[in-house]
Order: sequence, then structure tokens, then C-alpha cells
Amino acid sequence: MADARAAPSALIHVAAGAVSDQSGRILIAKRPDAAHQGGLWEFPGGKLEPGEPPSDGLARELNEELGIRIRGWRPLIRIEHDYGDRRVLLDVYRINAYSGIPIGREGQPLAWVAPDRMDPAWFPAADRPIINALRLPSLYLITGDDPADTEGFVARLGRALDAGIRLVQLRAHGLSDDDYRRLARRLQPLCHACGARLVFNRDLDVVRDLPCDGLHLASALLRRLRERPCPATRLVGASCHSADELRIAEELELDYAILSPVEATLSHPGASALGWSGFADLVAMARLPVYALGGLGPAQQHQCFAHGGQGIAGIRGFWPT
Repeated sequence: MADARAAPSALIHVAAGAVSDQSGRILIAKRPDAAHQGGLWEFPGGKLEPGEPPSDGLARELNEELGIRIRGWRPLIRIEHDYGDRRVLLDVYRINAYSGIPIGREGQPLAWVAPDRMDPAWFPAADRPIINALRLPSLYLITGDDPADTEGFVARLGRALDAGIRLVQLRAHGLSDDDYRRLARRLQPLCHACGARLVFNRDLDVVRDLPCDGLHLASALLRRLRERPCPATRLVGASCHSADELRIAEELELDYAILSPVEATLSHPGASALGWSGFADLVAMARLPVYALGGLGPAQQHQCFAHGGQGIAGIRGFWPT
């Protein structure tokens, strides 16, 4: 008797571009109604030809579809998704320089939309992690020493925000719950005045009633959860150290993960470092933006991009002295 199970569909390799304008809006295009996932919006691009490098294929597709020529780009995220009737592998690039004026050369409607105003329901499921990647910055500050010295702590954070940090995790395990809450209330207006988001790294019951931009979950808490701990209007990420923990973060539909340690660190001298190759191997299996952490600083962000990461998270490399 023949095996009734359907053979796995072939993997369709696609290159897509997040083309931005000077105000940070991203160009999206509407798929034809008769196409797969028809009527939804997507990031422009198309299927690669056999043996074609993704960056070359993207340059060809954007010229054919939009009439533009890429001048500057970097990797943003790589996503593999199974729709049931087909599997796709998306290599997505952030396009920061191009020549020409984008037009729908194939008659497709176009729109410029800020990432924070993108509704994931407008897009195919495979594209939705791309929205998270576009909303997140490439540098992520985890607060460092001396949280009990409130004025010094606030001054340090202010200098980091002045230097361009736009995502901050309040990590202050040495504080009591009440002191953590008081510090959180002090820091949030400071972050918001600079257009930055503040996420809390604390037991959920301690911060549940605090106004906040999001939560960061320790890996032990991540493993205990069975559902996302707060609505999609708040950012939720987690610390991960393995493929299994990245898988849990995906299943909980978290917005990002921090993967560590990439290099040896003073804070965890006995931990086995992943190295960039190990980091890249784990990120290649992930379906959400992943930050690199461990012995790194802002100078490594382009190395991180090349290995599939969202950017660099750090304490010592980011926390002003």
C-alpha cells in the first residue's frame, strides 16, 4: 500500500527588502489577489534563481519590481516558514541607500508605513517576525552596577540615552522589590523623553501593575511559562542559551531573544562561549530577532548582522563609567 503521507514541499528561497525613506517609513507592496497569500501586504522582493546569491537576487528583483538600484544594505533577518502547502526561506535585507524613485512596475499598490504602525494581520505569517526586527534597535543596553546609588544610576543612564541607546533593560537583582519599583518609576520618564523603551527584568508579580514598555524573562522563567505573559502591545523578550530555549521563545510568540554567551565574559567565567559560528548556527534555526550578548560592544554590531543577529546587547560595553 502506498504511503498516504504527503511528501514535504520544496523550499522556496526568497530575498526581500525593507526599503526605508528618510523618515524611517518602510515600503510595502500588495500581493495580487490570485497569488499565494493574495491580497496581503509584503516586503518587496522575489524568488531567487538557482545558485543566485540572495543579495544579487534582491538587487535584481527590486530593479524589476520597483525600478530602483540598491546602493547600501545590510542583512536584517532570515526566516524559514512552513505554510502547509509550501515552505519558504526569506533572506531579508534592510535597504538604507538606493537610487531611483520606487514605483509599482508590475501594477502592484505600494505604501510607505512606519514599523510601529504595521499591523501583523496585514502580512503573511512568514513576514511577521520582520516587523519585530524593524521595530527593534540594533543596540540594547542592560543596566549595570550600583542601582542603589539612584542619582549616579540615573546619570549613567542619561549619558547612555544621549549616546543613542533606545532600548533599556532594568536589571537590578540586588534591589528589594520596593526599591526596584521606585527606580523603575524614576527611569521610565527619562527613557520616554529620549524616545527609548524600558523593559523590566523582574518577577511578573512585582511589576505587573507598573506602567511599562515591556518585560524581559530570565531563562528559568521562560521555561516555566505556557503562554505569553502580556499582550502584544508590550514588548516581551527572553534570555536564551540553547536551541530549545529559542524554540520556547518562538512558541510563546515573544518579540525577541538574547542569546549568550557569544564570547567569554567576566560575569560568567565558567560558561562555554558560543563563538560567532555557534551563534550563527542557533540563529539560523530561530524565527524571531536575536541579540548577541557576552563580551561584546557596539563595535561588533556589523559582525553580528553578518551572522544573522538583530544587534548587540550588553552591560559593560554600554553602561557609562
